[in-house]
Amino acid sequence: MLRRNTVVAAATVLTALAVPLDSYAGEDPKGSGSADCGLYTCQVEVDVPGQLGGQAGGGDSTGGAAGGRSSGSGDDSNKNVCTYKLADPQPPTGSLDWKGHEPGDGAVYEQTCIWDPGGPGPEHSIVRMVWLAEPPEQATVAPAVLAQRAVDSMTLLGPDIASPRVAGRYTVGVPMWMWVNQSATTYGPNTASASAGGITVTATAKVSKIVWTMGDGASVTCNGPGTPYASSEGMAQSPTCGHVYSKISAGAQNGKFPVTATSTWAINWQGGGQAGQLTEVRQTNVQVAVGEVQVVR
Repeated sequence: MLRRNTVVAAATVLTALAVPLDSYAGEDPKGSGSADCGLYTCQVEVDVPGQLGGQAGGGDSTGGAAGGRSSGSGDDSNKNVCTYKLADPQPPTGSLDWKGHEPGDGAVYEQTCIWDPGGPGPEHSIVRMVWLAEPPEQATVAPAVLAQRAVDSMTLLGPDIASPRVAGRYTVGVPMWMWVNQSATTYGPNTASASAGGITVTATAKVSKIVWTMGDGASVTCNGPGTPYASSEGMAQSPTCGHVYSKISAGAQNGKFPVTATSTWAINWQGGGQAGQLTEVRQTNVQVAVGEVQVVR
């Protein structure tokens, strides 16, 4: 059984493990052992070079599913076991953690390796970032995790506000028509898929509602994109999404009401024998000037 003493147990251990996260960039982080693990919390026995004690201990490494350990000869001494966790968020473009690769080409993982030298001494551990072209072998990923990954790839945005316009001037008592432009990233539908470990999940997102806070204390919920105004409508109110200001914006900051449109994205996904729903929220802000009717005598 591996002992769980931390590396702070001895100053000599701290010195031995004080290495850069990318100090083993040229090594294969999965080593020579076979893997049987999940994408997010998986273990695989490896040969960790240098400061983790060199070769793994005796025994035939079979990488059995139970515990992610070598079945070996039953001797737990001199075992090097690494745990991989997908870095979330992934490092930005240009980060050294990508080892010269681009985001989307494989992934970066946080690797924690434990070496138990056997005997009464403490076990050693080291944490570093590693790039892998593929998830650890025989990886299994929860479909819900893949669904979120698919949604993240959609680049969902806040509402693309067509009205009210930033440059527009609006009048107290005159109905304001509010509507948004529709695209895959600002309104939907937007569909994307993500795959890993032989599982593919497809998600479809669409805005279910937009809540407008008007800056005068009022809030308007619209269950659609709104209706574009036409001059033939005159002073009629919008049939789907509108507001009437009862006071001017002169007293507001910058002389304009801060208007926020908050969209709720309803997302349905399925794959890997499962299905579910997700929700994402996005916002867009605009400032609106509201004045009074000027009467010329």
